[in-house]
Amino acid sequence: MMNSTAPVLRPQVARAWMLAEALMLGVASMVHAGLLVPGHAHPQARTAEAVIATVLLLAAVETWLRPAGARRAAIFGQGFALLGTLVGLLTIVIGIGPQTVPDVVYHSLLLALLAAGLTMAVRCRPV
Repeated sequence: MMNSTAPVLRPQVARAWMLAEALMLGVASMVHAGLLVPGHAHPQARTAEAVIATVLLLAAVETWLRPAGARRAAIFGQGFALLGTLVGLLTIVIGIGPQTVPDVVYHSLLLALLAAGLTMAVRCRPV
C-alpha cells in the first residue's frame, strides 16, 4: 500500500527526467554511429542506445498524454532503460562492447541517473 505522506510524482518532473536520460542516450547513439567522435563507431551499441532512448521518449510522451499515469510510465521507461544499460555494462565487462574509459564512465553515470530516477518514481505516489 502506498504511503499517503510520500511525495507526489509530478508529470512534468518525470517527463523532464526521462527526456534528459533520453538525450544522454541519443548523444551516445550518435557517438557510436561515428557522427560525433571519429573512431568510436559501434553498430550494436548505437542500436541499443537508440532503442532505449526511444522507449524513454515514449514514456515521457505518456506523462504528457496521461498525467495520471506518469508514475507508471516513469517506472516502466526507466526500468527498461536501467536493464538495457546494465546489459551494455555487462557487454563491456565480458569484452563484447566498447571498452574505452569514456564508455565505462558514461555507463556508470547513466546507471546512477537511471537508478535515481527509478527510485524517485517508485517512492513517489501517483498524482
